[in-house]
Amino acid sequence: MRPIEPLPLNHSWPLYDLRQHLAPVLLDSTIAHNDAALAERGLGLWHCDLADNALSWTAGVYDLFGLERDSIVPRALSVSLYAPDSREAMERLRAYAIRHRRGFTLDVDIHQADGMGQCAMRLIAAPILNDDGVVVGLHGVKQLLPKGSAASHRLDPTIFVML
Repeated sequence: MRPIEPLPLNHSWPLYDLRQHLAPVLLDSTIAHNDAALAERGLGLWHCDLADNALSWTAGVYDLFGLERDSIVPRALSVSLYAPDSREAMERLRAYAIRHRRGFTLDVDIHQADGMGQCAMRLIAAPILNDDGVVVGLHGVKQLLPKGSAASHRLDPTIFVML
């Protein structure tokens, strides 16, 4: 696994830092609002509704996981594709993010469903709050990382890769 313990202290950040963690994608609106442009760069946007764990992904996330674009993907399936140590770290940070209303960044290893093997992915997640301040969802960015890349705490625009 890529991260260093303790995970919440090293990888968790307050919601007011969200723009800073997503800055490379937000800087260029032609990329941030263009599903194909994101996918070409190994990027995808995602959303998880906590009421039913329904996932919404852009094309780049489907490509990362090696799943057919626009298919319905149960959260249990996507979680099963994480390498065991990455899955454990992601689930711990996810629970921490929901409980403490904080975002997180984590580099993980996933097994692609299409048989293309294992790849590294940067996961950036932030909670979505309702008007009462209750976390009702999570959303963020997933980015393909080149083989051998060092772990990081932020999205790095210099390592966009073609799928």
